Amino acid sequence: MNWSSHEFIWLDWAILAVGILGVVWAVYRAIKKDKEKMKGADSQDYLFGKGEPWYVIGMAIFAANIGSEHLVGLAGTGAKDGVGMAHWEMQGWMILILGWLFVPFYQLLINKMGKIITMPDFLKFRYTQRTGSWLSIITLIAYILTKVSVTAFTGGVFFKYLLGLNFWVGALGLIAITAVFTVFGGMKGVMTLSTIQTPILIIGSFLVLFLGLATLGDGNIIAGWQSMKSVCDAAHDGFGTTHMFHTDPADPMYPQFPGYVVFLGASIIGFWYWCTDQHIVQRVLGQVPGEDNKDVIARARRGTIAAGFFKLLPVFMFLIPGMIAYALSLKAGSGIEMDITNHESTDGAFAMMVKNILPAGIKGIVTIGFVCALVASLAAFFNSCATLFTEDFYKPMKKGKTEEHYVLVGRIATVVVVLLGLAWMPIMMNMGNLYSYLQDIQSLIAPAMVAVFTLGIFSKKITPKSGEWGLIGGFIIGMLRLVTNVVTDSGKAVMEGAFWENTTWFWQTNWLIFECWLLVFIVVLMVVVSCFTPAPSKAQVEAITFTSDFKKSIRESWGIWDILGTLLVVGLCATFYWYFW
Repeated sequence: MNWSSHEFIWLDWAILAVGILGVVWAVYRAIKKDKEKMKGADSQDYLFGKGEPWYVIGMAIFAANIGSEHLVGLAGTGAKDGVGMAHWEMQGWMILILGWLFVPFYQLLINKMGKIITMPDFLKFRYTQRTGSWLSIITLIAYILTKVSVTAFTGGVFFKYLLGLNFWVGALGLIAITAVFTVFGGMKGVMTLSTIQTPILIIGSFLVLFLGLATLGDGNIIAGWQSMKSVCDAAHDGFGTTHMFHTDPADPMYPQFPGYVVFLGASIIGFWYWCTDQHIVQRVLGQVPGEDNKDVIARARRGTIAAGFFKLLPVFMFLIPGMIAYALSLKAGSGIEMDITNHESTDGAFAMMVKNILPAGIKGIVTIGFVCALVASLAAFFNSCATLFTEDFYKPMKKGKTEEHYVLVGRIATVVVVLLGLAWMPIMMNMGNLYSYLQDIQSLIAPAMVAVFTLGIFSKKITPKSGEWGLIGGFIIGMLRLVTNVVTDSGKAVMEGAFWENTTWFWQTNWLIFECWLLVFIVVLMVVVSCFTPAPSKAQVEAITFTSDFKKSIRESWGIWDILGTLLVVGLCATFYWYFW
């Protein structure tokens, strides 16, 4: 048997088949036990999980963040642009802001409302009912643009380069498998898959990293690292892809990542994702009834510190293996062929590494983890779509229907979202590397979220109507910019006519600079609208006002280990920036 085969052999297929059957059995057992356990349980126990220890919170945040875009997109951007996109991943320090700054505010509102909150709950309470509803609309649209289409695309690319399947067979097959899984597995099935995928992903990805470096260095990992650095330093006309900031206008990467503004742009997206997105915040909002605020806040903060350490891993799990794949593509006999000008080719970097670097048998095991990750990622979005549409839109309009009716409506809504996502996918495929596309879309959504949440929490003078204007206005401007991106190939094509020639500042401005100015515009808009609209009510202001007792509980919630852990996370992030500056 050829253990170093560059193809899937019978052993890999056998392990994959047995592994999939094992996963199905594990999910079935978990669902069966969960049905018995959940009889009479409170729904908030199920959705949020009360009283989880800090290390479980940290792992839950990390697992929630790792998605299909990392398997394909992050490795792809590593192959194409090196560490240029690492700003979006080296954000362990940003998670600390959630724990130290935002958790106390969210906990205060939980105390005021007497129940665990969602992010739409917060907007409805602090601003207006319409503001919270618009957040749900924006979330559904974001799922179409960044979740369903992206996950289906990653499935197609991964299966094409790993198993040799036709791209559309892989993409549509993933959706079909996930649809069946969602119907029978539900959220418990997603949670079980996440439990299976996480250790396989971490161990498998680091195997790819170290074996890839060993292959590149002819058996020497250190020599492989030096070889990777040397190859990537010579890329992009000699400007290199091993530094975080591109300040020379002659650098081919400068138009995409102009100077130091890349750090600010990445921070805006990170601030929205880590501090205000329900997908992440939900992991730290659990509490035990009657538990002291001090203990709740301490546990949540320590969970975010643990997540800050975990967040250091994806760069080494996915992005650097992409850089290794590019270096190996230039080495004879590696089996990896890559066209750096073809974004689909670079997006296949990680699948090619698994296929050509891992020994026989290990390929099959690692592939099980990746299949679980793809299905779990897409199934979670299916479930969220159904819940979001049914709970926020359909139930308020059609009250008194049976639960079976609501479930059917939720599934129909999910099918519509999936079809729209598939219709969008051909457009998405022409908008560059997957990870770059994803951050580009998020840069159009994040500014409105950051402005509305930040001003709503830190200012008592911002009025309810201003939040509505800021969220809706910012989102509409972002979508207009998206339309011009599609029409002009992200500003590369020229649109003729007096109107377009006078609005080049709107559709040709670099995406990161546009994101920063959009945030400034929304903040100014909200301040101006606040000058002409009714002030927030007493209850709305009290919801963001700390009492002396609450301030005391915050001060008593942290100790020396919290400070040391925080400083170490920040120090490790700073060290990465220093090395790849």
